[in-house]
Amino acid sequence: MSYLVFARKWRPMMFDDVVGQEHITNTLKRSISTGKIAHSYVFTGTRGVGKTTTARILARALNCEKGPTPDPCGVCDSCVAAINGSNFNIAEFDAASNSGVNDVKELMEAVNYVPMGNGANYRVFLIDEAHSLSKQAWNSLLKTLEEPPANVLFIFATTEPEKILQTILSRSIRFDFRPISEEAIFRQLVKICKTEVIEFQDNALRLIAQKANGSMRDSLSLLEQVRAFCDGELSEEATRKILGLVSIETYSKILELANENRVGEVIEIFDKTLEDGFDISEFLDGMLSFLRMLMFLKIKGNTVETSSINNILNNYSEGDILRISEMVSATQKELQYSTFRRFAAERLLVKIASMDKTITIQQVLDFLKNSGGGNTETNVEANNHLPKKEEKPEEKTENTPVETQTYVREAERNQCLRLTEKIPVDISPKNEENNGDLPQQEPMAEQPIIAVPKKQNKVKESVEELMQNQPIVAKIAEKFDGKFI
Repeated sequence: MSYLVFARKWRPMMFDDVVGQEHITNTLKRSISTGKIAHSYVFTGTRGVGKTTTARILARALNCEKGPTPDPCGVCDSCVAAINGSNFNIAEFDAASNSGVNDVKELMEAVNYVPMGNGANYRVFLIDEAHSLSKQAWNSLLKTLEEPPANVLFIFATTEPEKILQTILSRSIRFDFRPISEEAIFRQLVKICKTEVIEFQDNALRLIAQKANGSMRDSLSLLEQVRAFCDGELSEEATRKILGLVSIETYSKILELANENRVGEVIEIFDKTLEDGFDISEFLDGMLSFLRMLMFLKIKGNTVETSSINNILNNYSEGDILRISEMVSATQKELQYSTFRRFAAERLLVKIASMDKTITIQQVLDFLKNSGGGNTETNVEANNHLPKKEEKPEEKTENTPVETQTYVREAERNQCLRLTEKIPVDISPKNEENNGDLPQQEPMAEQPIIAVPKKQNKVKESVEELMQNQPIVAKIAEKFDGKFI
């Protein structure tokens, strides 16, 4: 027998073997057990997630000699014929190469035949790449889907469900196949390697699972490629080389040099990476993946055995990592339309190496507190070199008592509020002859005053004193026009 690649050899033969689609396989198994089978299904999802495989398992389960059963035996004549592709009751139709009306008419003629053979319960028509059918072909199918013959089942598999007519979707049960998680792919790859007696490193299989991007079939093809390249054990280094993935040490070295603003050396490392044959897009994808790892290590407070990564975690805050990630994402979008892709990546590295560190408000407050900012008396002597604000002399008049006029600057509007009130003022002296009794009061004089909010004087004095004694606060206030105060 000819050699079978992993993608064919490890194709699931049972519902339980389908990886990462339990929400669909369990539903189909219950439907078969209860005999509630619909006449039309639509299987949607990205490539390599199990659409066609699940459709074939469903067809075998309905026509197994022991069924319909959710667990087809795989050894009876009907199952063996279905596996070999020679079962009369199961017809696969490739819509990508047969998308016209005449092709669909030939299919509709076969619908009228009844199931034949032992265990023949359904005529199953599996239409792969269903989105390729023309509008006229869909319309020719519409009448059959409205009033299907008994024991006829249609399964439409597609990666673009938006191209299927709504009149077809409304008459079918739709199942959306999800991208398979990296952890589920990794567990399946470990199972395959152990069965095939292949030595491996865990990190190598995790790189394959990450590169597969949710596709089980892609991961099996990549595993086949890596195994053919490696001599003996599947190592992380060899896997990165064959998959075009930049090493973690490269990204660690770039961020360490960028932390010291050594721009020239960062560019040299990037040039060496391109000389080794790595693609710019792969370089940026790997950098985003590396930053994601740093972010979660920073959030969880974890450390790793690699000292370089621990140094990066100490030198870069969460805000720094987020800013770098946003810059990398912006450069990835720019590469789609740039004619000089290399310069776009080099500009990114220069920005990272020249970037100032993120400082939070809490860090500023901690700095002020540790430097004595909470107690202004301790900094009076240290800040004597600062110019003092000149005090205006109080103005006095000859005929009226001394009064202090207060002008209040509001924090946001810088306006003075003036009000005029009638204030009773007692300007007559006491009469000592009447044993301290007050004489009859004379008419009170009206004096204009300035009404100010309570506690404003103290706030003003404390703000001015802080501005004089704390130069860093004065600079921040000047930068933001004092609005933050």
